[in-house]
Amino acid sequence: MSGIGKGVTTASIGRILKSRGYRVTAVKIDPYINVDAGTMNPIEHGEIFVTEDGVECDQDVGNYERFLDQNIPKENYMTTGLIYQTVIERERNMEYGGKCVETIPHIPEEVIKRLDRAAKKAKADFTLIEIGGTVGEYQNAVFLEAGRMMRLMRPKDVIFVLVSYLPVPKMIGEMKTKPTQYAVRSMNSAGIQPDVIVARSVIPLDGPRKKKISIFCNIAPEDVISAPDIKSIYEIPINFEKDKLGYRILAKFGLKYRRKNMADWEQLAKNIKKAKKPVKIGIVGKYFGTGDFTLADSYISVIEALKHASWFHNRKPELIWLNAESYEKTPGLLTELKNFNGIVVPGGFGARGVEGKIKTIEYARKNKIPFLGLCYGLQLAVVEFARNVCGMKNAHTTEISPRAKYAVIDMLPEQLANIKEKRLGGSMRLGAYTCELAPGTKSFKAYGTKLISERHRHRYEVNNDFREKLEKGGMIFSGINPERNLIEIIELKNHPFFVGTQFHPEFKSRPLNPHPLFKEFIKSAIKTN
Repeated sequence: MSGIGKGVTTASIGRILKSRGYRVTAVKIDPYINVDAGTMNPIEHGEIFVTEDGVECDQDVGNYERFLDQNIPKENYMTTGLIYQTVIERERNMEYGGKCVETIPHIPEEVIKRLDRAAKKAKADFTLIEIGGTVGEYQNAVFLEAGRMMRLMRPKDVIFVLVSYLPVPKMIGEMKTKPTQYAVRSMNSAGIQPDVIVARSVIPLDGPRKKKISIFCNIAPEDVISAPDIKSIYEIPINFEKDKLGYRILAKFGLKYRRKNMADWEQLAKNIKKAKKPVKIGIVGKYFGTGDFTLADSYISVIEALKHASWFHNRKPELIWLNAESYEKTPGLLTELKNFNGIVVPGGFGARGVEGKIKTIEYARKNKIPFLGLCYGLQLAVVEFARNVCGMKNAHTTEISPRAKYAVIDMLPEQLANIKEKRLGGSMRLGAYTCELAPGTKSFKAYGTKLISERHRHRYEVNNDFREKLEKGGMIFSGINPERNLIEIIELKNHPFFVGTQFHPEFKSRPLNPHPLFKEFIKSAIKTN
């Protein structure tokens, strides 16, 4: 089933294997026709994560990076669209020597080539492959076929892990195993027998259910792993080890047992539980509402980065969603912001909710509430400052107001051709770029070094034509890209913490190594308690 935690399960298995001294990498396969995740709506797909080398990919890649504490390269993400695009291009170049190019075997063969390439580049002992979607869907059939072919070619080098949901209907009060039984039957029909079943449910798996799954799914009871809901995803590797998942995986590969070293991870879990005093942070966005449901996935890296920094300071993060559009309709609601220790305006696109975000930023600036603006958050902070401090009435970004008199945010020159020719996918300023920090600034203090590298995803940038006027008004440009003189970080002087970044620092935060800007932001927020 989609959305039950395959990504976190994959990441947790990776953590377990890495704790035993193995080199691990992880690959995400998305069964979409999209070539990458860059053009997907965050409400529909969740956060668009950006790798160091500039690929827009699924949020699960972020989980891999956070759990493994290592960068995942572009080779480790693929979609149905990317695979088909590659095969079609190869056919056009006569690389198949005039053969009839067919879905089977050519598509699975391309998948296997890419998986081998990812493993080789990482010099990995283990390559974890997450196939998105649900067993039995037509969309991921070619990827299951690739898995079947790999098992046939390398029977001792491939195992399959099924993550399956076991519902507990309220009216019955009993855990049901039938969905898992049918999932295994679907895998069997694709020529695959799972070696391990991770049983997801709201409660731990009991003995009778484990035995039933074992009998009906043709699997040893020891290979049925309990995966109940828990308070923090970072406890999952520890929970898996209670069922000796690491040992079972190594045994299936015929590898000797290695003593695990999860002391740092166990300490993290203790720190999470130990944090009792709250720090209340408001996240102002628009990509979290779908019908009657609120989804946090659109900003998952921001959420995790705030958690990492809060736990570092021994605080319990209390993260509250604030709808930017409600502040446009009812400005009086802005007074609720005084109850927060800090305000975050994360990245985004488009006109919806913009004025509400600008009002939020103004309130945080005037009332000395610690503020962190990310990407679009920086841009709107510049717009707000230009309008209300520098006297540039109706200042705006050309993304919203193309003919604005005071276009303090404008499109990067190279992006004009991309927009005109409708080259929209994968064409933004993406991936890691250098930033030079100004000594004596909050940003320099946070990083403790002059040169940094951060990940980007944007087409618009602070317009240098207005730089002098903004500086005269009191805005500090504390981070500059030295190659192109682009503004990367802004700050305000007489404020506890008012920082905006053109890049996305959240993508580089790790539970064992929180991002320095988030640490400084939370540190400032704690002081307002």
